[in-house]
Amino acid sequence: MSFPDPTETFRQEARELLEQLEQGLLDLEQNPANDDLINSTFRALHTIKGSGAMFGFTAVANFVHEFETAFDQVRKGQTVATPALIEVALDAKDHIHKLIEQPDTKLAGGDAILEALRAVIDGTNAPVEAAVAPAESAVIALDLDEPAVTETAAAAPSTWRIRFRLPSDALVYGTNPLLLLKEITDLGPCVVTALTDTIPNLETIDPEVPYLGWQIDLTMAEDPHAAIDDVFMFLRDGMELSIVPLTGAEPAAEPVAVAAPVVETAPTPVAAAPKPAKAAKAKPAPAPAAEAPSAPPVDAKAPAASSMRVDAERLDELMDRVGELVIAQARLTQIAASSSDGNLKTIAEELERLSSGLRDTTMGIRMVPIGTLFSRFRRLIHDLSRDLDKDIEFITTGEDTELDKTMIERLADPLVHLIRNSVDHGLESVEKRLAAGKTPKGTVRLSAVYAGAEVAISVSDDGAGLNAERIRAKAEENGIITPEQKLTDQELNHLIFAPGFSTAKEVTSLSGRGVGMDVVKRTIDGLRGSIDVTTKAGEGSTMTLRLPLTLAIIDGMLVRVGNGRFTIPLSAVEECVELPEGIDGKGRNFLDIRGALVPFLRLREVFNTTTPAEPHQKVVIVSSGEGRVGLVVDQIIGNNQTVIKQLSKLHSPIKSFSGATILGDGTVALILDTAHLVAHGQTYVDRNKSEGKAA
Repeated sequence: MSFPDPTETFRQEARELLEQLEQGLLDLEQNPANDDLINSTFRALHTIKGSGAMFGFTAVANFVHEFETAFDQVRKGQTVATPALIEVALDAKDHIHKLIEQPDTKLAGGDAILEALRAVIDGTNAPVEAAVAPAESAVIALDLDEPAVTETAAAAPSTWRIRFRLPSDALVYGTNPLLLLKEITDLGPCVVTALTDTIPNLETIDPEVPYLGWQIDLTMAEDPHAAIDDVFMFLRDGMELSIVPLTGAEPAAEPVAVAAPVVETAPTPVAAAPKPAKAAKAKPAPAPAAEAPSAPPVDAKAPAASSMRVDAERLDELMDRVGELVIAQARLTQIAASSSDGNLKTIAEELERLSSGLRDTTMGIRMVPIGTLFSRFRRLIHDLSRDLDKDIEFITTGEDTELDKTMIERLADPLVHLIRNSVDHGLESVEKRLAAGKTPKGTVRLSAVYAGAEVAISVSDDGAGLNAERIRAKAEENGIITPEQKLTDQELNHLIFAPGFSTAKEVTSLSGRGVGMDVVKRTIDGLRGSIDVTTKAGEGSTMTLRLPLTLAIIDGMLVRVGNGRFTIPLSAVEECVELPEGIDGKGRNFLDIRGALVPFLRLREVFNTTTPAEPHQKVVIVSSGEGRVGLVVDQIIGNNQTVIKQLSKLHSPIKSFSGATILGDGTVALILDTAHLVAHGQTYVDRNKSEGKAA
């Protein structure tokens, strides 16, 4: 049995923590006084430092320690999270990422970042110190590594008794009690005693359970509650902990007796060497006679964890196996339908029910909220706003919309190009926005919403919009179109996705080479999706990506056209009607569906079928986005689970099909691309409107 590489496990967890750190810093820039954001950011740093030291990433631990020490002043209220501090902190986060991903490479720039961090802290300390100077006993930290001093005389040291027992699963998750004790002994002179009253017999002992409890008599001037909370910040909810003052107690120079049975193997209490107490946030001391309540014990029936980490390759393999199971189940169902054996039919029905449930469960595992992707672009907007000197408000909606994990991974680059295009080309400068009567702050909106069988992801801005004349002139200059060629507005807007096309007047680090939007088009085509472009001069543009929910297994409607069988994604089907008599295909192809005109396509003509048509043809009404079209077929066979198989590159020019599937009898049925067919059907609507205007 192979075990995962622990350093790779650390890297995966560190990436998540760094992403959390980045989001916290960006939120903190908007809300610098939010204590929850400050504490969560500090916890992320503290965890990265501890885990880095544990797994041998010494450079990471040392760098984060300096970062954490500086940021601790923000947590203690000794400085403010200014935009300058956030800017340097984001650079520090990027450097931590490089240290983790390239541990064997000597990276430069770390000292400069820490120096800039100290400069920002020193520069913002002065006004804070001045503001708190008149306050009685106000804490003013003059040096990050020295104990805090106060204006009034320092309080006399007092002794506090700390008792704690770790959660039952602490050792399983890698908690080292010795490191926790080391952090406590760093707070000041103390005496540490082990509590052995819960150690069972050797025959029943579980090496993964922390039976030992600990008692520490700590001498320090300040209330230790805040400092102890920092030590146990990741264990506090599941452990037993009490902190009480020892009024009139002797200084902790000798071990304090413990109310616990003494056994021969009990460790001898050891007095830690006295060390200067570190500064801690002041908290009101509890009443001398009252004992601080301990945390409630962990419920033994509660689940140990709510999620687990699984390799993406295993999920892909599971999906492949489920797909093969669905194909085998379809074959069994077909055999059972032609058999008179009742037991066989019962088994086939039961297997169909189970495979359908397994398919839905597996698909659910692969579905990921798109918010995990949206959150990455906040940093992009932040950096673009700084580089282009544009004030930008970034708004996201629909973060809970779920999409297949494979599509989430492949959507990152296209969305980066679309957002950069909106910021660079779409949003005007502050001067131009004010001259146009707009607010100085531009808006970029990223949204996701379910649209039938698809997910529509939109990137919109309130900028100047697309310049149709400039797009056409540039396209003619590059030879993409001819001067006499007539194009609709949609076709003209789609020219921005042509390879090498760019309206930028000069090449910059952000745009001008004409490769970004081409990448968007190729990626979305590879995902069987489509792109809609809407724009209005002076008001902005919207790029909408329409993508299927999944690339693996779908519910399909099996239909027959001539001698061929085809599958229509069931989620795109609205209804089925019979083709009215007397419609011979000449003239306008429209149906009246409850007062609405819906164009229809005869698939026999689209596929050049030569066999005689059925006397009573059916029309399947499908939708994509806001468009609808009817597909005329000879027969509706029924519904089935469809395992999508990608077509080869040789078939890529054929736009009517998005893939293929294997039926129960082993034959292949092509899957219709409803988005393409709906777009093809809408040409009838556009032509009808243009003819009506001409008349």
